[in-house]
Amino acid sequence: MSSTSRPTRRVAVVVSGWPRLSESFALNELLAMERAGMLVGIFATKRGDIVAQHPTAARLDEFVRYLEPGSVQEQAAEVAHVLANERVDGVHGYFAHQPAAVARAAAATLGVPFGFSAHAKDPGKVPADELAERARDAACIIACNPVVADQLRAAGADPTLVPHGVDLSSFSPRAHPANGRVELLAVGRMVPKKGFDGLIKAVRLLEFDWRLRIVGDGPLLLEMHDLAGETFHGRRIQFLGARTHAELPSLYDAADIVVVPSVVDSDGDRDGLPNVVLEAMASGLAVVGSDVAAIPTAIEHRVTGLLVEPGDVQGLANAISELSKDADLRAALGANARSRVQSKFGLDQCTDRFLSILEAAYG
Repeated sequence: MSSTSRPTRRVAVVVSGWPRLSESFALNELLAMERAGMLVGIFATKRGDIVAQHPTAARLDEFVRYLEPGSVQEQAAEVAHVLANERVDGVHGYFAHQPAAVARAAAATLGVPFGFSAHAKDPGKVPADELAERARDAACIIACNPVVADQLRAAGADPTLVPHGVDLSSFSPRAHPANGRVELLAVGRMVPKKGFDGLIKAVRLLEFDWRLRIVGDGPLLLEMHDLAGETFHGRRIQFLGARTHAELPSLYDAADIVVVPSVVDSDGDRDGLPNVVLEAMASGLAVVGSDVAAIPTAIEHRVTGLLVEPGDVQGLANAISELSKDADLRAALGANARSRVQSKFGLDQCTDRFLSILEAAYG
């Protein structure tokens, strides 16, 4: 059944910071709700990135309301007040921490069910007893990958696994003629869990002609610039800053290998399944990723990419070198990667599943 012919539930969504360039998965699911006539409103507990937003995010502007800073109860009261005269079948928290808490309290005031989605390290931000209580009250709990699902089950929850999808038409394979230089690409925020310091150290060990382009902004940007500039290899490393979703396909088109060097940081924070993994795979590219968090749920070693131990600088360099020397292996991994995302991570099938769960929970 297509999303446009679904029975219409009316659901309000509480998000965290809005908008977030790094959270295209949230945008995709909210746009699916809007297209289905399901979306009542988007309530942001705080403001997000002060940068150019995803080009399609403007379509949701009329739904977005920024809540006044305050406690969970104060923000929930504001949500309930705004929705008092609306038809609302449920309130959904997009993240298990404050958005879920606000959604739960607002739904109680309105007399409707609540549920929540959880992502990456998100469940770990909530004390175990609070997460268990929140889970007991939820009409639906959605986990974006098996690692998150396991975290929720440990708190007594019964989550439904719905992976984030990737737009297979925006990210698609292109020809990559050899030009004598291997083009490496990395995409992500400049924060410790992305492991870009290890990547910069790894490329110093490469013994062929290469260029590394790093897309993203964040608190470690200047530190990464300094690290890259410590040797003459710094001229081969380009920091492109933040890019919108519309700009990413052309960057993948120009790449030969995508590197996702994620690690667990000193606070225990880690990626879930980063957008870049699915986007690169959909683009038919060979990916070198860390064997950490939910990355192995998409990258199967030597089938859809190469996996290395997180933080293993030499191992990362070895994997990049192997792919650089073997165009046939790159092509085979890229083709398998595209097939994998088509079968498991297509945006339409994932958002259809997401909408079906909301319909059942809030019907």
